[in-house]
Formats: sequence, C-alpha cells, structure tokens
Amino acid sequence: MASTVSHSVVSISTAALSAEISATGAELVRLQDRTGADLLWDGNPAVWNGRSPLLFPIVGEVTGNRLNVAGTAYEIGRHGFARTSTFALVGSDAASCTWRLESSEATRRQYPFEFRLDVTYRIEGATLHMEARVTNTGAAVMPASFGFHPALRWPLPYGTSREAHEIVFERDEPAPIRRPVDGLLSAAQFTTPVRDRHLRLHDDLFEDGALVFDTLASRSVLYGEAIRVDFPQMPHLGIWTKPGAGYVCIEPWQGHASPEGFDGELADKPGVIAIAPGAMQSFGMSISVSPPGS
Repeated sequence: MASTVSHSVVSISTAALSAEISATGAELVRLQDRTGADLLWDGNPAVWNGRSPLLFPIVGEVTGNRLNVAGTAYEIGRHGFARTSTFALVGSDAASCTWRLESSEATRRQYPFEFRLDVTYRIEGATLHMEARVTNTGAAVMPASFGFHPALRWPLPYGTSREAHEIVFERDEPAPIRRPVDGLLSAAQFTTPVRDRHLRLHDDLFEDGALVFDTLASRSVLYGEAIRVDFPQMPHLGIWTKPGAGYVCIEPWQGHASPEGFDGELADKPGVIAIAPGAMQSFGMSISVSPPGS
C-alpha cells in the first residue's frame, strides 16, 4: 500500500494516526488522531501561517541577519531557508515518506557550504517520528544548527479548557531561561516559570516572546492530556505562541538565536555543531498521541 500523493502533499497513516507533509519546507501540515481530530495548528495566515517549519541551517536569528564565514558576510533570514525551500520526494509508503534538499547556487548565497538534508516522517502506531539527517557533502568542516517547530493545538480537541493546559517536563528544570531581544538571545537570564516540572500555560507567559531553555535537563515533555513529545538528541527547547492564538509551539533545537553582542564566526556561535566532510548528523523528535479513553 502506498502513501497518497497529491499537489505536492504526501499523506501517511496508520489506524491510530495520520499526517500530511508538504513539499514546501518538507513541513508537517496536518496531524490527526484516529477519530480525525486535528492536533496541529491550521496555519491561519491572519495569526501565523506556519504549522511545523524546519529550521536549518540556523535556529532563530543571527546578528544583522548575516552569517560570518571566513571573513565574508552572507545574508540569511530568521530560521534559515529550509522552511521556504522546495524539497524533492525521494521515497514513500503507507506510513512514511522521505524528502531531500541539496545545496544549490541559491543556498550558497546564504550559507556557503555543500550539504544534503534528508527528512523522514514515519508513523508507528500512534507515534509520529521525525528525523532530519544533515550530510556534509563538501570538503570543509560545516557549522550548522537544526530545529523543529511544531505548533500543536491549544486547547487540544479533548474537552480540557485552554486555561487548564500545561506542559510537564521529564526532569526538574531549575536553570534560568532566556528571552528573545530584537530576535537575539537575551544576555539576561530569567527565573524559570517551571514549578515541580509543571509549566501551566497562559498568555502572559508569552508577552515577551518565546521561553528559551538553553540549559535543559529534560529530553521529553507531556502536553495536555494526550501528547508526549520526545527529543532525545536535542539539547535546547523553545516554547512559543502569539498571546491569544490557538496553538503552542514545542520546539526542540540544536542551537538557538545569536546571543546579544555576538557577531563572530558562525563556527563560534553558541549552539552550533561542526559536521566533518563526508559526515552525517541526525536530529530527531517524535509526537505520541494517547487520546483520553484510548
């Protein structure tokens, strides 16, 4: 049985979960439980047109919207170019699909490295696995970051009020958090809003933008009454919404925005990893769904 492909969107499913992925950005654009209830934000452009963008080769912004590589500046926008690029479908079946983006003249104008980015979505039972594999196809060491940015419905469609939703962390999170300042990572640290592993969600949390956990103990969180998000390889986490919007983004990252005052080489940017020539680095997360009564 093959996946369904229509107008550059691939549908994959099991009896417990279904997903749709777009060629634009290899972005997850729909996630439904076994009853057909939508779990992912619908991308309403009047609020925010994203659904689950992929962040590569940077997470967040860099100072002046430019990368510095070997003394040359390259203009690049927030979160990089993967989310607006067209990926090629390189394989699919009933419950999985793989997409590919390769370096080109257009990407080299923003990021002067040779790469291959393969993104696989795979459903096992009621879990959606997302894996990105970044391969350095060039001859130079390649500095890079990667992030996931899924916008989950807030509230979830299971009857709990918006005010009662919370995120429960796998471990205690006593470390201070940071905030965005004009798109960059604040030099200031702020007292964590997590109490006894629980983060009660309310709009006031996000009046100053995202919560950035750059010293993170957990690699898994529970959201609402039905969702677990696992990200074993990702050391940073952003949580964000626009106050009043119908979603909350739970964003596992490798890397984050440039810290205030940092305008150095990309290779020296905090959170960036170095991928050797010919090497591959994998980044992954999963969303598991257990509707009440299931």
